Amino acid sequence: MRAGPAIRRLLLLTHISTSVGLVGAVTGFLVLAMAGLSGSTVGQTVYPAMDLITQYVIVPLALVTLALGVLQSLITPWGLIRHYWVLIKLVLTIFVVVVLWLQLGNIRLLAGLPPGAFLGSEWVTTKFSMVLHSGGGLVVLLGATVLSVYKPAGLTRYGWNRRYGHAVASDLSGPDREGPESA
Repeated sequence: MRAGPAIRRLLLLTHISTSVGLVGAVTGFLVLAMAGLSGSTVGQTVYPAMDLITQYVIVPLALVTLALGVLQSLITPWGLIRHYWVLIKLVLTIFVVVVLWLQLGNIRLLAGLPPGAFLGSEWVTTKFSMVLHSGGGLVVLLGATVLSVYKPAGLTRYGWNRRYGHAVASDLSGPDREGPESA
């Protein structure tokens, strides 16, 4: 299925906007998570704010970014599994969404702690986890952004077969030649 240039540009604009918004929201979350490590009473306000940002900004943007990326790849010549850079971006985005989903419980747990609970050492690991996972998520999202800009060459096996056809692939393989099937 192909779409006209106006639809593709609109989808691209929306995908870029949600992706940039997601990077910004994760950056803000990371700053709050680092502030929460201070061990002072700042956690009484930081962690509830992190929970709000996660629920109303990060989760929706992550899901919309993933959905728009898949939709955009399906209606453009890039395809979803034709080029390695698109496939890698898909895997990276799914990975970020899964890790985010797994961290939701810890975020809500910290947000619901009573005042003064942040001063104890029993929450250090959970608080550090917020910094580690948001920092890692930011690096992964920036990596996906780099892939979007530089688009390294390389077709997947499916993309190669789609572009050059099965006949060409079978002509290349023979008793003394190895074609793409043997890779």
